[in-house]
Amino acid sequence: MADTQKLITEIDTLVQIAERLARDAESSERKLRSERVEELSSIAARGGQMIRKLYGSGSQYEQNWQQVLNTSGFTSMHSNFFRHVSEVCGILKGVQHDLKAGLLLDFKLLLQAEIFADFLEMAEHLLGGGYKDAAAVLLGAVLEDSLRKVASAAGVATVGSNGKAFTIDPLNVAITKVGTYGPLVQKQITTWANLRNDAAHGNFSKYDADQVRQMLQFVQKFCADYLK
Repeated sequence: MADTQKLITEIDTLVQIAERLARDAESSERKLRSERVEELSSIAARGGQMIRKLYGSGSQYEQNWQQVLNTSGFTSMHSNFFRHVSEVCGILKGVQHDLKAGLLLDFKLLLQAEIFADFLEMAEHLLGGGYKDAAAVLLGAVLEDSLRKVASAAGVATVGSNGKAFTIDPLNVAITKVGTYGPLVQKQITTWANLRNDAAHGNFSKYDADQVRQMLQFVQKFCADYLK
């Protein structure tokens, strides 16, 4: 929440600067002076960094941003040449809207869900190809990361006082205590955590492919039920 507020404060500042630059450029018969060029260069760098951090380098926002930055004579601003400044302002306002409407959080959750779906599909493929051990390790990693996200959403700590991230067992206990899910789910998670540990430590004879397949089904259902 605090990080989101910092982002909103920053985008509000960038939008205010961009709006002022666009207004001044539109009404100026001469090129805006060097201090205004510095302002434009500053929001170009800060805005670009924010866009890449929030949306990734291949996003539509990033593509539009780069297109504007490639405008010939980008740092020139006057009444006959200010469209590019308005475009900068428009893109920043789009980011501002996403942040204030909470759309970025929804986007990130959707992206996480897609990533988990890809990993689960990979685990299923490995299992189908006879690689039960690799599938078990991958499923364990998805389960642990899923628990970390469930814990964060529930306000449960995901790292200890020493700064190290909690593993499946402490996360599982803490999430159960706050009532996100009950003892039955907790017990099931403990079972699959043990299987994951056996796979990670080379104890491959302690489980079979059918058990890994059951683990896959559980992790699929867990992600569908709790990563919303």
